[in-house]
Amino acid sequence: MSLSPPKGKTYATEAYTPNYELCKNTLPAFGIDVRLVSDDHELPFESDFFDLVINRHESFSAQEVHRILKPGGIFVTQQVGGQNNRELSTFLLGQQVSLTDPNFNLQTCRDELLKARFTLIEGMEHFPLLQFYDVGALVYFAKIIEWEFPGFSVRECLDKLILLQEKLEQNGFIQSTEHRFFITARK
Repeated sequence: MSLSPPKGKTYATEAYTPNYELCKNTLPAFGIDVRLVSDDHELPFESDFFDLVINRHESFSAQEVHRILKPGGIFVTQQVGGQNNRELSTFLLGQQVSLTDPNFNLQTCRDELLKARFTLIEGMEHFPLLQFYDVGALVYFAKIIEWEFPGFSVRECLDKLILLQEKLEQNGFIQSTEHRFFITARK
């Protein structure tokens, strides 16, 4: 499935420079204009510019999204909640080590959107299970998701990884709980 973006009317924003460079070199061929963004509170668009803003796993300013949407415009966001993999991270690294806000969830996001004068259309929250069938895969995962597993290293977590290997041999997998939610709102 594709959005089939209309040329000259579709934009993508990116803050991470390597991704911006990749997008800048790839997306224009599909009619998508790419903009570098360094501050969620200052998007490089005029007021009342968009009919639709889609956000996936990215921070945003509800006030700024409201500003750039036309009256009646729609905002759709799908987010990783603050409880994502928190139990596994706490097991490996100890209490309160994740860099994510544990209170970031559907309700706090709804409250922010209402405060910015949005009308909520729909929202759902889900806690899917994630299973690892190999401790090496879990190690790779923890290394690349550094905001949820800050300071993770095999050396520092070896005793916990051994316990997880034993659990894997006993149960066939190691389980973690993810946290996702989405909201659709109208200006």
